[in-house]
Formats: sequence, structure tokens, C-alpha cells
Amino acid sequence: MSFKLEGPVLEGELVRLEPLERRHAPGLALAAEENRDSYAFTWVPTAAETEAYVDAQLARAATGMLAPYAQISTATGRVVGTTSYWEPRSWHSPDRLDAIEVGFTWLAASAQGTGVNTEAKLLLFRHAFEEWEVSRLDLKTDARNSRSRAAIERTGARFEGVLRNWSRSWAPGEEGRLRDSAIYSITAEEWPECRARLEKRLSGPTGPGDR
Repeated sequence: MSFKLEGPVLEGELVRLEPLERRHAPGLALAAEENRDSYAFTWVPTAAETEAYVDAQLARAATGMLAPYAQISTATGRVVGTTSYWEPRSWHSPDRLDAIEVGFTWLAASAQGTGVNTEAKLLLFRHAFEEWEVSRLDLKTDARNSRSRAAIERTGARFEGVLRNWSRSWAPGEEGRLRDSAIYSITAEEWPECRARLEKRLSGPTGPGDR
């Protein structure tokens, strides 16, 4: 039996992560159009593109390489963004997951700086390390995206370097071009310290740096 990438519902105090379905598309359309100023390097659909975006993510999920989520505010019940498990890797045996990436993450402007991103990362990381027992979790972003890199670094993930021409660019006007990707990771040995760091951030006041 081979490992099958399926993300269960993950729920915290601020956010509930639900496996992405087509029913989430209208809420995602509203979330994406709140204010797009922070999306310069991130793949975020416009309202008109949302249904196609969901279909594209579900097609990736069908290949077994992606487990996409809708992020739901527990306070309002509104869809506030997406995130995903991505690129599962098994090295020892096909039924054991050794490494996973967390990516395809974006939040509506109103959900940024509220603690939602921190708690979502805690939920995703905890499930990966404590249920799937991965040895490594990684995160990547456009090397030019200082906002995203700072947010990743606040989780406790370690910077490993820049992979040149690693994947397609999502920056406006760069269609067909490749981007350099900054890569970060957390290992199983580092997870307890990382978990404590995330929990401490959630127990304190949230602010502009919490994205």
C-alpha cells in the first residue's frame, strides 16, 4: 500500500482548514478581491479566475501531488484564502512519507496580521510531523518576495539557499519566465522548538508582522 496524500480537516481557534472543493470558489473570489497590493509575487486568482484556479488545484490533487485547502475564519465562517500540502516524497518505502512541502498559500487582506497564518502553519506542520511523521518539511517562495520570506522565517524554518530558475514566475508581466526560489526547511529534530515558537506567537498579541 502506497502513501496517499490526503489532507484531513484541521481546526484551530482562528482558522479551519477544509479540503478545497468547488463550493469554496465564491468565497475565494471575494477574499482575493479585497486588496491585492500584497500579491506581487504570489499566484492569487482574480474573481473571474477563481473557478479555473480551483479546478487547476483539484487537477493537481488528482495526481497525488497536492492536498489543497481553503482557509476558513472560525469567527465569521468566511473563506479567507488557501494553502496546501505539496510534493510528497518517500525515500524509504512507498507507504511512508518522508518529506512534504507547504505552499500555495495566500490570505485575504483582512485576514493578514490576525494570527490566521501562524495558526494555519502550526496546524499543517503539526499534522505533518506528528501524524505523518515526516523527517523534513520545506517551504519555498520567490527570492524577491521579502514579505513572504520574513513570514517563513518567523515560523522558525531555516534558510537553505536560493534555487535559480527553479519554477515559473507569478509576478505580473513575467508570464513565461522562471523565478529564483528561496528555500527553507524544518526537520523532525527541529520541530519541537519550532512548535513552541509558533504556540508562543499565538498566545501573544497579533500585529502587522504576523502574516
